[in-house]
Amino acid sequence: MEKIAVEILGLSSTPSHGGAYALLLKEVNGKRQLPIIIGAFEASSIAMEMEGVKPPRPLTHDLIRNILENLSLNIVDVTINELRDGTFYAKISVENLSQVIEIDSRPSDAIAIAVRFGAPIYVAEEVINEAGLISEETEDDEEEEKSVVAKKIPILKLSELEQLELKLQKFIEDENYEQAAKMRDEIKKFQLRH
Repeated sequence: MEKIAVEILGLSSTPSHGGAYALLLKEVNGKRQLPIIIGAFEASSIAMEMEGVKPPRPLTHDLIRNILENLSLNIVDVTINELRDGTFYAKISVENLSQVIEIDSRPSDAIAIAVRFGAPIYVAEEVINEAGLISEETEDDEEEEKSVVAKKIPILKLSELEQLELKLQKFIEDENYEQAAKMRDEIKKFQLRH
């Protein structure tokens, strides 16, 4: 499988997808781009890591990083390797001693983990050929884009309320209803203050 190196170009909300976000990946040595729709929690996780925001307690992707590091495992790379029925699939390559194993993953989780390890992100050639877009940009746009990526300028700013709501959503998804109730109360207090 031919793999194309990509970098994160941007992240933006997509109202047409019910609160989801579009993650835009760009070919490192080319003009092709690949948009992927991801959930709000994963978008927040990626953005927080890229912005250097450290939560008071580890979020899911931070926990995964901590577990892997404590087991002396390293992320070699992540690859978006398949597009099937409109759904992207990914593999996380994990190095254990001298053996590399591939673990199935959603692309959003794989990328959230990759940014925590500084691991390269790839897209299979056939995937980018099928779902990629060709960017029509000028040289000035390319230079501006390179400086944005190099500086890791924040690509997603969540308000304090949005961050609290994401935490609430995560507690509910994890069926941690006690924490969800506390977070609901915290959101109500926040709304009263503002």
